[in-house]
Amino acid sequence: MKKFDAIVIGSGQGGTPLAKKLANAGWETALVEKRWIGGTCINDGCTPTKSMVACAKAAYTISHSQEWGITVSDCKVNLEKIIDRKNEVVLRFRSGSEKGLEKTEGLTLIYGEAAFTGNKTLSVQLKDGSLEEITADYILINTGALPKIPAIPGLDTIPYLTSTTLLDNKTLPSHLVILGGSYVALEFGQMFRRFGSQVTIIETASQLLSREDEDVSAEVKKIIEASGITVHTNAQVKKVELAGNDVIRIELNANGQSHAITGSHLLIATGREPQTKALQLDKAGILKDEKGYITVNDKLETGVPGIFAFGDVKGGPAFTHIAYNDHLVLFKNLVDKKVTSIKDRPIPYCMFTDPQLGRIGLTEKEALEKGYHVKVACLPMTRVARAIETGHTQGFMKAIVDAATDKILGAAILGEEGGEVMSVIQMAMLGGFTAAQLRDMIFAHPLYTESLNNLFATITD
Repeated sequence: MKKFDAIVIGSGQGGTPLAKKLANAGWETALVEKRWIGGTCINDGCTPTKSMVACAKAAYTISHSQEWGITVSDCKVNLEKIIDRKNEVVLRFRSGSEKGLEKTEGLTLIYGEAAFTGNKTLSVQLKDGSLEEITADYILINTGALPKIPAIPGLDTIPYLTSTTLLDNKTLPSHLVILGGSYVALEFGQMFRRFGSQVTIIETASQLLSREDEDVSAEVKKIIEASGITVHTNAQVKKVELAGNDVIRIELNANGQSHAITGSHLLIATGREPQTKALQLDKAGILKDEKGYITVNDKLETGVPGIFAFGDVKGGPAFTHIAYNDHLVLFKNLVDKKVTSIKDRPIPYCMFTDPQLGRIGLTEKEALEKGYHVKVACLPMTRVARAIETGHTQGFMKAIVDAATDKILGAAILGEEGGEVMSVIQMAMLGGFTAAQLRDMIFAHPLYTESLNNLFATITD
């Protein structure tokens, strides 16, 4: 059995940099990866989807070019070429990460699937079918998550798609039906609508984006429906079945009424679940919660000393940037001997629909539930100079301010470059700036960020 100082299981956006940094710090490190370097983000998530979202936006801009006084005689979408472009981008990112790992001294890259055989011991089934036994003083689990498939009668009898498999489907759906109404569902829905598919979204909750404020959700729904997408909320799918060649029939109850929808393709976008089943965590005494996520403390340590979990597999916000921050917390604590925690860290995120939804901090509902007396700043994009000039006036800016201190508690920026504007507010929050300071701050004209002046000017005493 080979002994290492540290073993990292999973080469996602937290596992890869952590393994490299541990090795560079003098730790004899092994990185175990069962599939491809880069994890979900590079291979199935951020990189491929945002590459395709960019193509969808180009198609939309060209087909609506008359709004900018430009006439284009013809616009055709070649999905096969779009997917080929996506694959080239993914391969470039993956290869770059792989080369960086291979040239790192003190780092052993092992391709195979790991399973615990004891407290600090692992058995790795290699690609050739053989087993390799390894052990380490520190084991760090970064195995991520995968699409969760709901228990729906008939679902196992039809060729449904997930956010992973749809990325390589080179046949443009004539009618894409999506189960789920959150970030992944909306990004894919708008993307394929712009490629030319008819799209229907089915959401069990009373609103899209159930974690967002009602006004934000309502505006997103308005934008999505304006693009020609049909949305059903308060909808429970009762059964799915094949109803002929390339026809999928979905029976549902929406708002108390039963009816059926037929489509050519069905995308399951109802959430994700942790990849923990193959790890045999019980053999190491590692605990999971009721959903299968590994239980950790604020320093990402499991109940077993020396074994840590980070990224999506530990639960909590499932974002690439959170996994990356997790690796920083671990490295600082293990190598730099600092006391760093994930508690109370800011959680920014962005939904890459068009327009984007950038989010940071508390929603209005969350702030009120926490007992804050709040002031709400709100500015429609129709009053943002840059949005008017560029022709991107859908959405609005919203910020939640503590009435007692004038400090910003959170923001939702639903608009063109919403994620970038949100990031400016995040910096202001971290710096302790008040709403009045942003109201009076000088920003370059005419940027989207400049409208933070007008956003916070909407607050009245």
